[in-house]
This record gives sequence, structure tokens and C-alpha cells, in this order.
Amino acid sequence: MMSSERRPSMAERRPSIMGPLSPHVEHRGSNLMVPHLAGLEDPLPDSTPGNVDVVIVGTGLVESILAAALSWQGSNVLHIDANTYYGDSSATLTIDQLKQWVQDVNSDKMKFYENAKLHVSGAIRNGKYSSRDFGIDLSPKILFAKSDLLSILVKSRVHQYLEFQSLSSFHTFENDSFEKLTNTKQEIFTDPSLPLMTKRNLMKFIKFVLDWESQTEIWASYAEAPIATFLVEKFKLDKAQVYELIFSIGLCYNIDVKTPEALQRIRRYLISFDVYGPFPVLYSKYGGPGELSQGFCRSAAVAGATYRLNLKFISYDPITKMALFSDGSKVSVTEKVVVAPTQSSDNSMNVPEQKYEVQRLTCVVEKPCTEWFAEGENASVVVFPPDSLKSGNKQAVQALVMGSGSDICPKGTSVWYLSTTQSGPRGELDLDAALEALEESIIRESSADLENDENILQVGSNGHFVLNSVKLGQSFKEYIPREKLQFLMKLYYKQFTSTPPFEVVDPSIFDLNSTDDDRLIPGASDNAVLYTSPPSAEISYDEAITAAKVLFQRIVGSDDDFFDIDFEDEDDTEKLNESAITDDENMNMTLDTGMSVEPVEFAGEMEI
Repeated sequence: MMSSERRPSMAERRPSIMGPLSPHVEHRGSNLMVPHLAGLEDPLPDSTPGNVDVVIVGTGLVESILAAALSWQGSNVLHIDANTYYGDSSATLTIDQLKQWVQDVNSDKMKFYENAKLHVSGAIRNGKYSSRDFGIDLSPKILFAKSDLLSILVKSRVHQYLEFQSLSSFHTFENDSFEKLTNTKQEIFTDPSLPLMTKRNLMKFIKFVLDWESQTEIWASYAEAPIATFLVEKFKLDKAQVYELIFSIGLCYNIDVKTPEALQRIRRYLISFDVYGPFPVLYSKYGGPGELSQGFCRSAAVAGATYRLNLKFISYDPITKMALFSDGSKVSVTEKVVVAPTQSSDNSMNVPEQKYEVQRLTCVVEKPCTEWFAEGENASVVVFPPDSLKSGNKQAVQALVMGSGSDICPKGTSVWYLSTTQSGPRGELDLDAALEALEESIIRESSADLENDENILQVGSNGHFVLNSVKLGQSFKEYIPREKLQFLMKLYYKQFTSTPPFEVVDPSIFDLNSTDDDRLIPGASDNAVLYTSPPSAEISYDEAITAAKVLFQRIVGSDDDFFDIDFEDEDDTEKLNESAITDDENMNMTLDTGMSVEPVEFAGEMEI
């Protein structure tokens, strides 16, 4: 089933003998056997079932989680996608697939995306690199070590189909240079640039925020105040530390975020740090949400779901309970039809308003960018706080930088994912300004001229040489670049979603559908259809499980059985997990069941 239009699938990367309906995970030596998936390793079925409980349209992450949850709960699920690939708005695409995707966006075939612009270098067109060398995420995400998605990945055993790597490098752009985040007690105490009083105040705040909700006497009077006001007045922190806490640790979008919401986001980072190692987040190799979507689809297939690609949803009649598809087939539906807004049918009149804008710029550069990664890692996060760019940005710009060790690009290259919640033309200006800052920075930091400056390097607390940010910043202002960065690809696009730029996940954000199933709009092709929530601007996966649970409860009646799975080989879990997920030789750490990892209460062992 392998074609030139896609990259090798997870099952093709690992030999598999398990059929789609087998209830067991088998091993041969140290190789995990990954179940096959229709349209990838196995042929697509020739026809659709005559009767199902639930039809799910679109194979994005939320839809795929829902399909797996329903299938393991016992529902008979038909899961389809109008595309020829899995993932929908969460997909991981090759360069050739991106070319077609951009054409579809600009010809209005791809709904809720606009203004897609793609530049591909001659180095890819002329054969130096292959289209399939790259796996580009439409909606890149990072996974916090303490999160409900990680709980479900382990409990459902979907993590066994995936490979993860750690990410510990978070940088804040200030004063034309990147400051690496000071986020551990050791780093705070040994940082020579921090005054003693600042160190004490930072440690006092970290102790407070880990249990902030129970200390209402400290923050209650600031409940409606911006977090910056609280940090300055209560903990006497300077602007540099305030911005690091809000934008690099909290990953907030703007300076106006209220105190309780920001404290929750800052705590999310801190409680995730050192759960499985000296890092707060993970990411999946070979692609982000696209890989996870495919993993949950495989789990659903094992539980009995039927999959069909290149099949469009045409209409649903809630009176006859018949769903119609583009090949002329019909299916009787006993429960619900669930549709991704990107795959809504013609004459749809019930699609929730997608009024929130996310602007994205994705670049592939011919530079490894290891200067921004921690030792043994292959990714980093760079945050541009408000008013840190030449464009005078009002919203933060977030950048996820991924190197070749993540297996989404060839050796010697890296992928830069930039995003902002700033709407309109200003959003693109902010992205361009952030890209320019990244470009100037990586050329300077990789310059041999700067490497020969002995004042730039200093010995860190662990004995390794690290960059002196102050000296580096001074050198940057005097530096004239001798080289130009080679861009292999640039992709701009606007994405629209029903999910606002939230600070804390709340189920009400994703409760989009009318509870009045009897309300029928004459001529509508989507009466009584449930709609999912497209990916938001949030860089983490925090929304995915909540969004899927809201729909699961709507269909089943409660979420008590959400991934309440009793595997027949439960006693063999430890043996299974020992070889479930492997990574490169630079990172080989085990996530141990003996560790306290609430709320990841189902965590088994995984290798990173």
C-alpha cells in the first residue's frame, strides 16, 4: 500500500502481523506489532456497513480519540475521511501533499482555511531532497508530562504505537537575543545574572504556585487583575522574570491574562517538570497530532471500527436515520453522526461559527539549529512576548523548532513552526518579524566568528560550556552576517476555529451543539449532526481529551465508560510496555509505574 504520496506509516516502520480486529498486542523479539490500518498498509474496504451505531466524519485528533473511545465502549463505528490521508486538520503531510492542500485551500475545497501561500526551494524540486523526507504538521503540539492525554495514551495502549522525545529548552526573545529559561532551583541559585533578592523571590513564588489554589488569602484580591500586576506587587519580580513566567512557562498569549488562569498554566509546566526526567514536555517523533490521530485510529480498528478514506459525507436524515455518502452508499445510524467542520457537507446549515483566527507560518531551513536544543534533544520552544518584535506585536508569537532527530526532516535541516492569535494583516507582519529574528539569531549563534570569542562561553553548573547571554547580545549588535539562511520551504496560512484562545480548559468551550435534536432546518443536509471542535491556537494538547469527552457524553449519556478498557492480557502489561516505545540512543529513559505522576494515574512504562 506504500505510495510516493506519503511517508512510511508507523506499522511500516515496525513490522506488524496483527490484523485490524485482533484484540491482542503481540511481540516478536523486541519489535512491537502495530495493527494495520485501511488505506495505509491494508486495502480500503469496497463498501460501507449497512448499519452502524455512530458515523464519524474526519480523522483529526479529536475525532480519532472519540472513535477509539466509542469502539472500546462497544459502539459499532464507521469512521470516514474525505481526504486520501489520515489526520484531516491534524494531519502530518509531505511537501507534495502540502502542495495539493494549498491548492484545495485556495480553491475553497478545504473549509475554514484561508490565504495559503507556499514556496518550495529548487533544492526539493530538483532532487537534493525528496518530498517524503519531510513530515509537516498542520497543527503542531507539545505534550505536557502531566496531562489527561498522556493518561489516555497509556491506558488505551496507543502509546505503544508511538515514539516520544523530550523537550526542555524554552527561550524568551528579549532585547534582540534569546534568553534560555531559568526554571529549576539549581539554575536559579547558580545563575550569576540574577541578584540574590530576585532568586529568593522566584523561589518563594515557585513554592506558592505549586499549591496556589489553597492559598486564596494571597491571590483572591487579584482574581480579576492581570497576572503581571500580581507578580510585581506580591512577589517583587522584575520584568524579565515576569515575562518568562507568563509567556515561556505559562505559554500565555498576551499580558492581560488574569491571575488565576495564568497561575494554573504556570503550575502546569512546573508539575510536569521532572516527572519522567529533567524536562516538562514530550513530542512524538515522525509528526505530532497526525501521528497521534493515526494511533487512535489503529486502536479503534482493533476494537472493530471500520475505516474508509476518500469518502465524503453528503447528508443525514434524522427522520429515517440514514446517512448518505459520495459513492452513493447509505448507512443506517442508530445513535449519532459526528462531523468535523472541515468536512461538513454542502447545504450544511448547523455548522458552529468558526470565528477565532490562528495565523501560522511553517518554514524548513537548511540549518540543524542545534544551538537552540539541550544536549541530546532535538527540539525547543521560542516565545516572542508582546512588544518584543520590530512589528510591535500585541500578542505573543510562539515558535516550535524541531531538528532532524525528530525524524520530520533530513539531517542538516530543521522545521520552524510559528503561530499567533493576532488576526488580520498584523498577524502576518508579526510572523514575518519573528521569522526575521529567528533567522538573524541562528546565523549569529552558529557563526565561527562568535565561536572564537572566548567571552561568550562560560561554564555552567553541570560543568558544560553554555552561552553567556549578555556577552552574546552585545556581540549580536556588532555582528555583520557573512551567510544567508537557505529556506527550503515557507508556508503561510490562516486557520479558523470555534475554540477561543483559552487559558484553562473548560468543557463549555467545546459544547457547541444544540440539545434540541427535534429542531430541523428545512433543506439542511446536517440536521441533528454533532460537530467537533477544530484545533485551536493552543500549543499543547490540553483541549483534545476534554473536547472528545463532551461528544462521548452526548452520545453515550455519560463519560463513565470513556476508555474504561479491560484488556484480556492485562497481566502482561509490564512485559508489553518494556519494549513499547523506543527512541534514539541519545535519549533512553523509562517512565516508571512507581513514580507519582498524578493526574497520569494510568501511566505504565514507556521509553523515551
